[in-house]
Amino acid sequence: CTNNGRYCATDPDNDLDHGISGADVVKESLRRICIWKHYGETDGVGSEWWDYVAQFLERCDNPDFFANDDCANDCYKHAKIKADVVERCMKDSGGLEKDTPNTFLDLEMQAQVSRGVVILPTAFVNTIALRGGLTTATVFTGICNGYLDGTEPKICTECQGCPDFDGCISSGKCHGGKGGGGVSKNAFMGSILLLSCVFGAVAFWHYRKTREEMREQVRGILAEYMPLEGDDGHVGSPMDFARRGGTEGLMS
Repeated sequence: CTNNGRYCATDPDNDLDHGISGADVVKESLRRICIWKHYGETDGVGSEWWDYVAQFLERCDNPDFFANDDCANDCYKHAKIKADVVERCMKDSGGLEKDTPNTFLDLEMQAQVSRGVVILPTAFVNTIALRGGLTTATVFTGICNGYLDGTEPKICTECQGCPDFDGCISSGKCHGGKGGGGVSKNAFMGSILLLSCVFGAVAFWHYRKTREEMREQVRGILAEYMPLEGDDGHVGSPMDFARRGGTEGLMS
């Protein structure tokens, strides 16, 4: 915790004596809030903020360097952020050392309550919280689904269904062909036609087989009867009648 227990975060590695502490997480959160205030709030994009986060994840996101100020300063440099501006922002908002409130952290806590945030971290797209794990695919899909049909950026359609999702987002192009995102119309119609032919062939075979079985049963039943003699002395066989398909009289 910081500020004499006012602001706390869960210890990431569940080790209170070593590694990253909850206070380190609070400090890094305040740092990113200040970076956004000065480099992202105006245009709503904050390319420097994104660059800083990417640099931090690459250089400092481990127990040895997470709370290292030199590592953070190195990230400032690569993201073209002025370190003194951010540090002054953190101090002027109330700091983290004294038993005093921090303006920015208080605002974040109020926003957490008003938005009903329970699980941290939580991402929002158009004021709607994303559900499920915060993976690249989840966040990217949520952002793209927030656009009206026909207004989404090209990268949304380019990377949808790409097997190398992260690589596609980084390069802006899907390499290796799309997969898993559905089938083409021609493939779908071809599959339907093939299934129809297969079912039709099976149905015809079953019809022929059933008809032959019925004929055999009828022949077997007629064969059990004794031959009948007609008025002219001709002996009629029920089997002959069955073989002729019953089209003529039993006595001819």
